[in-house]
Amino acid sequence: MHRKKYPFIVGFLVLPVGLYLLLVIWPYIQTISYSFTDWSGASQNFSFVGFDNYKDLADDDVFLTALRHNALLLVLVPTLTILLSLFFAFMVNVGGRGGAGGVSGVKGSGFYRIVFFFPQVLSVAILAILFKAVYRGDDSGLINGSLQAVGLGDKNHPTEWLNDPDLVLWCIVFVMIWAGAGFYMVLFSAAMQSIPKDIYEAALLDGAGRVQTFFRVTLPLLWETIQTAWVFLAILSMDAFLLISTLTSQDFGGGPDHSSEVISTYLMRNFQTYSKSGYACAMGVVMLLLTLIVSIVTLRLSRRERIEY
Repeated sequence: MHRKKYPFIVGFLVLPVGLYLLLVIWPYIQTISYSFTDWSGASQNFSFVGFDNYKDLADDDVFLTALRHNALLLVLVPTLTILLSLFFAFMVNVGGRGGAGGVSGVKGSGFYRIVFFFPQVLSVAILAILFKAVYRGDDSGLINGSLQAVGLGDKNHPTEWLNDPDLVLWCIVFVMIWAGAGFYMVLFSAAMQSIPKDIYEAALLDGAGRVQTFFRVTLPLLWETIQTAWVFLAILSMDAFLLISTLTSQDFGGGPDHSSEVISTYLMRNFQTYSKSGYACAMGVVMLLLTLIVSIVTLRLSRRERIEY
């Protein structure tokens, strides 16, 4: 058995590794190779142009605008989503006070878990339809209708939330946070449940309040989970194509005057509409490199010693 161990392992790995190379690695290699050409996407004839596509990206104002928007999403979405999720998870697990000095979640915590997780059962298309109704720029929109009902809205000139260059990106940020907070609340909640309640009870006996308990006990013990959540949210912020392209009415998203443009929407527009597939592939390569850099930097900067309990 010892002599046949390696052939046995290799036999099981050949098929999954081969499929991974064919379906994952090979498309990456193709995209990188096409980024050095003037491929139109529809023709098999194309020429090698070297780094011209990458040089054009550096002078493309729309691409640079999309890059800034991705950077804004990269800061706001992970930070606010994790803060909200941590707060909700803390409250539904140890935010209340049990009898005899014990700890428990706030009253109705089981109901809150279901309500906060509800957005996860909705597809991106449903989210887009839902928030198009919320942000609709007339009296029938939920926000405009509510504002007018309390006398704060302008009935003659209702706010065009998704068509206002100053508001559309913030509207998208809100949707992304609303859609993601419930999932990460459940993730953090599961991690908190693995923390012995004795630690919280000892902190309460020492006179620690909820704020001190959160920063001195919960946060250090959840650090690895927070680190993982940050990486996933950073990757989501670098993409966001599905939500933006379905929520905004412009071709593949982008918003009015490119006010909600991100790299992925501009990439798809160049690929499908402008037939500049080689140029789009160069954007994809840049997006891949930025995502890898952000993930590695996040993991390195947030690395700390594991706390045992």
